[in-house]
Amino acid sequence: MAGWFAILFLLALMGAFALWRMAQRQRAATGLPRHARIVYADTGAWERVAQPLFARRYGLTGKPDYIVQTRDGTIPVEVKPQRVAPAPYDSDTLQLAAYALLLEETSGVTPEYGLLKYRDKMFQVEFTNELRARLLDTLAAMRRDLAAREVARSHTQPARCRACGYRAVCGQVMQE
Repeated sequence: MAGWFAILFLLALMGAFALWRMAQRQRAATGLPRHARIVYADTGAWERVAQPLFARRYGLTGKPDYIVQTRDGTIPVEVKPQRVAPAPYDSDTLQLAAYALLLEETSGVTPEYGLLKYRDKMFQVEFTNELRARLLDTLAAMRRDLAAREVARSHTQPARCRACGYRAVCGQVMQE
């Protein structure tokens, strides 16, 4: 009888170890810092986040993929699992900066940096005064465009233009 309990105990121990390893691999895939405590998640994998972050002063709202508490403070994390690039896309950097601004407005503390996880790389994006100014300029331009009757489209990326859902009706289709 004791032999069966020993076998069951070993099987349970092996199962627990396998689950622990699987959880470690999944966490590594998110790009989250190893010793960070997740304080917010909007990945759909856990539970639904009750409310997005909101900054009334800037008319800005958003849901970072993660907010983690580290030794360095509170850090926003954005995960782009399909993206592969040698450097962060400007739009992703601005998105991360927007999350830093939201954290600043909701918590009163500005994160020093944020993390941007692509499929094969992790980028640490410093929240500098220059990045903040660029974000605020972009937000102002977006508000102006909302009030405009017509807005010129950006056609600097041929692949994006080819894949655009409005290509058939766009009067500004990029010629290659």
